[in-house]
Amino acid sequence: MRAIDASLAATHGLAQFNRLYLAVTEDVRADLAADAFADPAFLERLDVRFAGLYFDALAAAEPPPAWRPLFDSAERRGILPLQFAFAGMNAHINRDLPVALVETWGDLGSEPLPGGPQQADFLQVNARLAAVEDRVKRSYLTGLLGFLDRALGRIDDVAALWNVSRARDAAWVNGTTLWRLRDEPTLAREFLATLDRTVGFAGRGLLTPAGGLPLPRALRARRFARLLASLR
Repeated sequence: MRAIDASLAATHGLAQFNRLYLAVTEDVRADLAADAFADPAFLERLDVRFAGLYFDALAAAEPPPAWRPLFDSAERRGILPLQFAFAGMNAHINRDLPVALVETWGDLGSEPLPGGPQQADFLQVNARLAAVEDRVKRSYLTGLLGFLDRALGRIDDVAALWNVSRARDAAWVNGTTLWRLRDEPTLAREFLATLDRTVGFAGRGLLTPAGGLPLPRALRARRFARLLASLR
């Protein structure tokens, strides 16, 4: 992830997501080192499998549909940094995380147990990610003051559309579904293909250019003020 970050211009869309992902990974690694989890072997293996799917998407001649909106729009003008960051999280969590969960359960010879230690660790990471997400929202909002006329009608819409905890909750459910379908490979492929396309559709919505949804100036100002208040 550091190598990817070093290879991209600071304004590149993929760089916005990659920096966020790197920050999250470093935070989780610190927690693993502190022995803060009930089943650290599960979480460490999950992190490796999860990151591998991101690297696979980057290396693919034809990336999964969930990733295409971000890759295709990474150098497009008029899209805010926060939109790029959330579009990457959308693809990686909603599409890749269910797959990584299934791969990890297979690697370790375990399975999803409701209320078990693995799910407890998974939910514990949600709190860490929510804190990082809040910090990232603040950092991106700080740099927006020169673009308010263009961005006011969009940035709070994007923030409202994305919630990392809800996305990870859905990923656990979808991962459990894929796990139950492991003896039905055709149905599992169809389920994942449908999920992939749906996540890609959501990604295109997250990447609507900032000027694409005009609102009256007074309404935009009120909505932006509410967003800032929510992040204090």
